[in-house]
Amino acid sequence: MTHKLSFISKGNGRWLIHGDLTFAGIHKKMIDSPPFIRQGKENIILDLAQVTNTDSAGLALMIEWIKQTRAQRLRLHFKNIPNQLLNLAKLTGLDKAPYFSLELQKKN
Repeated sequence: MTHKLSFISKGNGRWLIHGDLTFAGIHKKMIDSPPFIRQGKENIILDLAQVTNTDSAGLALMIEWIKQTRAQRLRLHFKNIPNQLLNLAKLTGLDKAPYFSLELQKKN
């Protein structure tokens, strides 16, 4: 069963991501117009603690969010990244980028 991906605002640029970060769980609105960009906070933290399933499409979406926030001159960080996504990030070297840094996860 697929759990639709949703965003829950925790205020001050912090967002909890809930559901499946998979091809089946992602819809176009999550790609084109995520709410954390529309909010306009300079620093954005996406907490992935409630992501239930992940796949390579989830990692691709995270990369798209990075591109969008950089284009808007916003700072994006991910927190509580599921191990499956971290392993996919390691295959591409993205785990060394500040967005995926385990140190950042510990600080937030």
